[in-house]
Amino acid sequence: MGKFLLGLLTGAVLIVLIGVIAVFSVLSLRTKPAPVADGSTLILHLRGDVPETPPVGLPASIPFLQPETPLTVEDVWSMLRSAASDSRIRAVVFEPEGASPGWAKMQEIRGDLEQFRKSGKPLFAYLKSPDARAYYMASACSRIYMSPVDVLDLKGIALQLMFFKNTLDKLGVHVDVEHAGKYKDYGDQFTKTSMSPETNEVISSIADDIYADLIGAIAKGRGKDAATVRATLDNGPFLAKQAKAAGLVDELRYEDQAFGELAATLHQSALKKITEQDYNQTPPAAGGNKVAFVVAEGTITRSNPDPTSTTTLESDTFDKTLSRVANDSTIKAVIVRIDSPGGEVVASDEMWRAMNELTRKKPTVISMSDDAASGGYYMAMSGAPLIAYPATETGSIGVVFGKPDLRGLFDKIGITEDFVSRGRFALIESEYFPLNDAEKMKLRQGIDSDYEDFLAKVAAARKKPVSAIEPVAQGRVWLGDQAKENGLVDALGGIDLAIEMVKARAGIAANAQVNLVLYPPKRSLLQILFSQNPDPDAEVDAMLSGVGLEPIRRAWRDASLRVWMKGGMLRMMPFRIRIQ
Repeated sequence: MGKFLLGLLTGAVLIVLIGVIAVFSVLSLRTKPAPVADGSTLILHLRGDVPETPPVGLPASIPFLQPETPLTVEDVWSMLRSAASDSRIRAVVFEPEGASPGWAKMQEIRGDLEQFRKSGKPLFAYLKSPDARAYYMASACSRIYMSPVDVLDLKGIALQLMFFKNTLDKLGVHVDVEHAGKYKDYGDQFTKTSMSPETNEVISSIADDIYADLIGAIAKGRGKDAATVRATLDNGPFLAKQAKAAGLVDELRYEDQAFGELAATLHQSALKKITEQDYNQTPPAAGGNKVAFVVAEGTITRSNPDPTSTTTLESDTFDKTLSRVANDSTIKAVIVRIDSPGGEVVASDEMWRAMNELTRKKPTVISMSDDAASGGYYMAMSGAPLIAYPATETGSIGVVFGKPDLRGLFDKIGITEDFVSRGRFALIESEYFPLNDAEKMKLRQGIDSDYEDFLAKVAAARKKPVSAIEPVAQGRVWLGDQAKENGLVDALGGIDLAIEMVKARAGIAANAQVNLVLYPPKRSLLQILFSQNPDPDAEVDAMLSGVGLEPIRRAWRDASLRVWMKGGMLRMMPFRIRIQ
């Protein structure tokens, strides 16, 4: 009876909550975007991740939810481009507090800030509890402020990988792993306790590249030489006074004081502020040539195992989007924006075919974000030009298979399984037995076949013989600048370069305006609540997770782990790097 009443109460609360949000959503339709006053300063806050896929649009009339609505990379790009030419915007203050985009996305954002700075308008940064990520981006600003008692946590970079073998041994769990490519070591986290020589080689090269970029960016932004910056970073982290003495920040001020100094620069008695949330709701300029901006973000899967997840890229949905774009006569060209570490082999192949169908119908350019590795790289093999950031993790041309053997764990907790099977390999995916030699050989046939197919498709798309691709394959992850040197991508750059190149391919004049059309488009909560989606509550739940429930589901919502635990062959990047 108690459970029934609890369920009834929970359902009633949920219905009321959805009703309240629906009412606010309806009211928001009648609410015009906040006007942009002449002489405004855009306060650009950046918190948490900066995704590629537009999040659920929350009503402006629910202010307590608004701060949790993240900006996309395209949002930041478009806002700074707009602010540079918007006569109503006099300056920008950049406030990256707890921002955690990947390094390639930070290269885009830093470049966007540099581009805005060329407008001649003041560009200030105010740092709160800044780390290397925040400072890297802020170093593009003309002046940097921080609180007099804050700490600049800038001390270089560290790349960490986590291994679970000892834990699995204690639990009695064994994981069988087979892979094609000596660097394809995604399964090492389950079978080893430390990095293999191959992994250490790759991680070391990535650390060297990213650290050099950090030093170079600081040197450029602060007008110092690289050797001086390198020596300075060896003394980090820095107290506020130490940061100022080292020339890393310009002034130590409380936030209101920094705003006051900017107001004086603009000859205003008080700063006229507009937040990124309000400015982002300003309607874009009409007209221009329509260019589709199609986002492919997340771990690739044929079917989404968790409809509340925002970290999966479902091939069926994505393929339908590409088909719709390809057949839209109003769209003159397409930029496909990939941010994926890979995933299931079959799903990757289906997306590869859809990409090739698209490029046959529309001028296309592929822009790679933080990740375009393994299946994320495979799907891009359409012959369209590939653009990466210097720090994009790409390549990882290889295949891996993994299967857990839970027999030891079952023994510890008293579970037994019994079987009746027909067929030599009927139990090859059973979690109750490890792989035997015959089963491993059978799997090798499939893994090697998929690897050869991967190599062939890369060779065809890159217009090179397989013999030229194989040495830079082997499952190795390359950063974008390394991939460019090895002929795996065509150019280094971001959204601006993608637009420039797709204009040329579509015969659009270089100085002509383009209108980027997002796919999937931003959707409001009201659209979700009243859509024909068979499970709208799942999407509402995904939205609400951003308001405090996310940590509870974070482990299970790791799409790459869920796909891995299903068993089967994957085109998956061998590791995920956490930089701190």
